[in-house]
Amino acid sequence: MTEYTSLEKIRLQKLEELRAEGIEAYPTRARRTHMSTEAISEFESKEKNGVEIKTTLAGRLRASRSMGKVTFAHIEDGAGKIQLFVRANELGKERVDFFNKMLDLGDFIQAEGVMFRTKSGEVSLHVHDFSLLAKSISPLPAAKDETLEDGTVIRHAALEHPELRARQRYADLAVNPQVRETFRKRAAIVRSLQNFLDDQGFLEVETPILQPLYGGAAARPFTTHHNELEQDMYLRISFELYLKRLLVGNLEKVYEIGRDFRNEGVSFKHNPEFTQLEFYWAYADYFQVMELTEQMVSYVADKVLGTQKIKFKEHEIDLTPPWKRLEMRTGILETSGVDIAEHKTAEELFKAIKSEHPKQTPDPKATRGKLIDFLLSEFLEPTLIQPTFLYNYPRDISPLAKSIPGDPLTVERFEGYVAGFELCNAFTELNDPLDQEQRFIEMGRDYEADDEEKHPLDEDYLRAMRYGMPPNGGFGMGVDRLAMLLLNKHSIREVLLFPALRNEE
Repeated sequence: MTEYTSLEKIRLQKLEELRAEGIEAYPTRARRTHMSTEAISEFESKEKNGVEIKTTLAGRLRASRSMGKVTFAHIEDGAGKIQLFVRANELGKERVDFFNKMLDLGDFIQAEGVMFRTKSGEVSLHVHDFSLLAKSISPLPAAKDETLEDGTVIRHAALEHPELRARQRYADLAVNPQVRETFRKRAAIVRSLQNFLDDQGFLEVETPILQPLYGGAAARPFTTHHNELEQDMYLRISFELYLKRLLVGNLEKVYEIGRDFRNEGVSFKHNPEFTQLEFYWAYADYFQVMELTEQMVSYVADKVLGTQKIKFKEHEIDLTPPWKRLEMRTGILETSGVDIAEHKTAEELFKAIKSEHPKQTPDPKATRGKLIDFLLSEFLEPTLIQPTFLYNYPRDISPLAKSIPGDPLTVERFEGYVAGFELCNAFTELNDPLDQEQRFIEMGRDYEADDEEKHPLDEDYLRAMRYGMPPNGGFGMGVDRLAMLLLNKHSIREVLLFPALRNEE
């Protein structure tokens, strides 16, 4: 049973009184003719001509101040706030008393009347009638003002604790307008990505979320069971293998924006459920994909923010193309002192790392690819603040990419880095079915059974490749990370409406 606070009990008592008087606190119908901003705009456009603007508004009661026979109040809708002028001359004393005593901050109300401008100059609604639309039982958190010794007033947000905000996003959105704006801009980011790719001739598609075999990325999947089919299924970790099947079917430029699921750790840049963009482009290679990527990200920034120069933490970042290109070998050598090209085996590379950095603790059982990834994350990645394409990766951590001609240990892969973290990942995709099958076999042999980097052999994907797959460039980017970057949010929780959290108990 719910345990109510003293304030909630008072509001519940009001609810009982309303119902005893035959007043429905949660009516089935509401009526609204204007949003708050629309009503204000229409009034201002016709104010000089003396045209009367009648309107019905609806929103949440955010402030109320009684001054005897007159009450000034504010309601907030999805567009903004507007003042209500409630007076006994029009409504009668009994109705004004009802407004003051029975309505609480947080209640949703409907008010109709005529727009006018008060003596103080605020455009307001002169209320001729009002009704309750939804009673608020639990009071919303209220903003607090702090007065400093010099008289400066600082307004603290109504809800500030990060975990509480994430757990009660509904309250966070209700009391913090800047949070609502964050998610409006996130939606604009997604629309801009779609518009850019559509204009480039890409076709937006949908591929299965429940898959009989996971693949396309290095991650541990979530497993479920399909009762009717009597088989285990996996929530997808990537769209890649299904999108590339479409290239086999002569859909030459395809993309998908949707949810991926990876059964892995939670951090400031990881959530088990996240939004991904992937596209595949027939007859293109990773250099062409680099050019398209920098154009796309800068386009989105310009459309959503009106600029390609952004701020992230203490960094001023310029997203204007072209972005810096840096070969992985060169970058790792410059930042760690280890030349990965000189060490062809995991054992040799491990010794080189320990020799150069005795205090570092890489896994002595790690593959060569994982040791290179260790050098990247420990030494190089934190230095990549301005947009940088890091390219040419070890083959054994890139089983779906084409090898560089003449160098079978290195593949045509790049990752885009901004502000010290990975933003995107792309390949010149492997389209040789025999080479692909051999790599799947090698992955199964080189990694432990429960290793996240292990890729299962997908026979149906190989069958599709055997029909013939055009050469192509592929790309993947976490939309949540792009939103973090563009909106200067330092945790992925800030750009997810409902992030994954442990149970409160």
